[in-house]
Amino acid sequence: MHRSDEAVSTIMQREFVTLTPEDHLDLADDVMRLGRIRHMPVVEDKRLVGIVSQRDLLSASLSRMLQFEPQQRRTFMKSVQVSEAMVRDVIHVEPETPLREVVRLLIRHKIGCIPVVDSTGEPVGLVTEVDLLRAIYDVGDA
Repeated sequence: MHRSDEAVSTIMQREFVTLTPEDHLDLADDVMRLGRIRHMPVVEDKRLVGIVSQRDLLSASLSRMLQFEPQQRRTFMKSVQVSEAMVRDVIHVEPETPLREVVRLLIRHKIGCIPVVDSTGEPVGLVTEVDLLRAIYDVGDA
C-alpha cells in the first residue's frame, strides 16, 4: 500500500486540547502560546462545533489591538468568547480517510489543520501539515 492510501488515524495526534464556545480568547491565547500550538477544536456536548487558530485570535483582536497596550489587549481578549472568533463551518474527516484526501483538503481550503471526528461528531484526533511532513519524511519528532 502506498503511504498516501493509509488512513489518517495512523498519523493523527490523539492528544489535543479543546475549548468550549463559552471560553474566552485569553485562555485560547495562553494555551496556544504555552503549548506552542496553532489550532484548537471547539467542543460542545462532545461534538465538534468550531475551531480556533492563531490567525482567528489575531483577526479578532487586530483592529482594537493596534491601539492597545499589552495589558489592554489582555483585558480585551478576556472579554471575547471563543464563539465570537471561531470558525463554525469546520472541514473535518473521519479516521479512515486516506492521507491523500487530507492533503487535498488542506490545499484546497488553504488550512493547516483538520480535526478527525468519529461517527457521532466527537473529535478523536487532529492532523496538521507538520504531521503530514513528518509522515512523508519519516523524521518523528525532529
